[in-house]
Amino acid sequence: MGWEVHVTSTKESQILRLLDMLTTIVVNRKHFDLAQIDVFSGKAFIYAEYCARLLSIIQKPFVLTLHGGGLPVFADQHPKRVANLLSWASEVVAPSPFLQQSLSKYHSQIKVIPNGIDISSIPYKPRKSISPNLIWVRAFHQTYNPELAVRVLSSLVTDYPNTRLTMVGPDKGDGSLQAVNSLAKKLGVVDQLIILPAVPYEEVPSLLDRADVFINTTNYDNAPRSLLEAMANGVCVVSTNVGGIPWMITNLEDGLLVPPEDELAMVNALKSLLENPEVAMRISQNARRTAERHDWSNVIPEWDALFSEVLAGNHGEN
Repeated sequence: MGWEVHVTSTKESQILRLLDMLTTIVVNRKHFDLAQIDVFSGKAFIYAEYCARLLSIIQKPFVLTLHGGGLPVFADQHPKRVANLLSWASEVVAPSPFLQQSLSKYHSQIKVIPNGIDISSIPYKPRKSISPNLIWVRAFHQTYNPELAVRVLSSLVTDYPNTRLTMVGPDKGDGSLQAVNSLAKKLGVVDQLIILPAVPYEEVPSLLDRADVFINTTNYDNAPRSLLEAMANGVCVVSTNVGGIPWMITNLEDGLLVPPEDELAMVNALKSLLENPEVAMRISQNARRTAERHDWSNVIPEWDALFSEVLAGNHGEN
């Protein structure tokens, strides 16, 4: 089945974005059959609440898709709000078993549909031998702990002077980008660090292609698409073992997992790749195979079936 999709909103202002979402629902109410709402924690949660309430009033079915490693903590802090929101939906979807299990006490029938990627647009380059050419692709925000990446770089440079780290991601304005620059100066690794805070999405694959190791330093996470895209490229992933990541990566098979905030563990994991090219090659090959299972050709049929069930009225009871 083909679906005609209306998307909202691209407004920067929180108030304007919410108004745009609500206006879109009202103006287009005769032109759509169901809605899909992305649910995030923090201030963004209010978007889902207001949109869901309005959709309920006009009697339009909707599906909620849960996002973000911080959502379980938010739910525990606001249990009534979260339980109410999930109870209004026709279906609730999570991109990983992590959120499914973490929020099961608020909704017992959360379905898992993984994040999708376009595997055909990501060239695969097997890492038959690797160099200490690192890449970090997240947002500059404390959630993703970018300063840990700089500390890892500093430690690795001691034994591998040719180590380079490219950090790619938007500045979220909480001071993390400035902290990264300050720490790089303090640790003397400015010359080994490239910071690209405003890179168009379509340029990221070429940056991945030039790197050999993807480091993910986050403190909270769910099922990051950036990590999947790195795996599709064949970059060896070294990530903190948090949130939904253990459901995406099997340690020592298609990536390496280390405890959060553990600089030494991440450095040692990187050294194990650099010193054991056969391990790096195996991880690179397995990572591509894992990423291929997330291709849109596999994921879209799951969404198609879900939407069809909702419209047919065959979805489960909340």
